[in-house]
Amino acid sequence: MAYRYLLFYKPYNVLSQFTDADGSSAKGNADRRTLKAFIDVPNVYAVGRLDRDSEGLLLLTDNGPMQHRLSHPKFGHERQYWAQVEQGANSPPVEDALEQLRKGVTIRGYRTRPAKAMQIRSPDLPQRDPPIRYRKQVPTVWFEMLLSEGKNRQVRRMTAAVGFPTLRLVRSAILLPDAKPLTLSGLQPGQWRDLTNGEVRSLPHR
Repeated sequence: MAYRYLLFYKPYNVLSQFTDADGSSAKGNADRRTLKAFIDVPNVYAVGRLDRDSEGLLLLTDNGPMQHRLSHPKFGHERQYWAQVEQGANSPPVEDALEQLRKGVTIRGYRTRPAKAMQIRSPDLPQRDPPIRYRKQVPTVWFEMLLSEGKNRQVRRMTAAVGFPTLRLVRSAILLPDAKPLTLSGLQPGQWRDLTNGEVRSLPHR
């Protein structure tokens, strides 16, 4: 039987698992929704995680060895994130903050690997539900960051460490070696699709 590989656009306020922390289904609980509310494919599990308050791309599969390999820190494939951040009165210049992210920053005693980071225009994304809370006196900008590691709440902690707290965070792409990037293209929040045959063939099967 062929393995399944799914791409899912995780909405805000959804757990990256099929059961809640107490082990019960959260399909009917709007406050603690899980993947079960959106995906009815049996025995698939997420490769990595997204925080409940983050949005964007999840790869899921029922291929256990593949799921384990891609989730292992030593594999180190890149993930692309779009972060809408606050530029407060005490924030440094944007380019100075980006340069710090490129060199690596210390968060909770851990020195992050250098990230690829740049400022981008506001991406074409669906409105978040609920919307972020804007403060008229505090402008926002968007950062694009590529990370090859995934510590708990790492992007948020990195941007806060350089003076730009994250308001909205979206994983926009998963980049695997020698493969076409997996992106949100064609998906809306809550939607999923199977990988194409070409995408499956390009996965690192060894």
